[in-house]
Amino acid sequence: MTTRRKFTSKFKTKVVLEMLKERSSLAELAQKYELAPQQLSNWKREFLNGAEDVFEKGSKNKKDPADEEKDQLLKTIGKLKVEVDFLKDALR
Repeated sequence: MTTRRKFTSKFKTKVVLEMLKERSSLAELAQKYELAPQQLSNWKREFLNGAEDVFEKGSKNKKDPADEEKDQLLKTIGKLKVEVDFLKDALR
């Protein structure tokens, strides 16, 4: 029984970029990396489908550090407000 291999996104990108250069055939690349040609085609399709997201402003995957800090501050303010309200009720 063979174990399932896992590939990093860096490796997949390297292979897909090599495919896009069209210096080698699909079969040659599949043999070189010991992968099924269909797997390479799937990676290429996924890569090309997601390529347009690279140049979008305000990417969904990456948050601006200022936004993260703002979210953290709002969370802290909410906690402190709950504590203040609790203590006010306790003093009555």
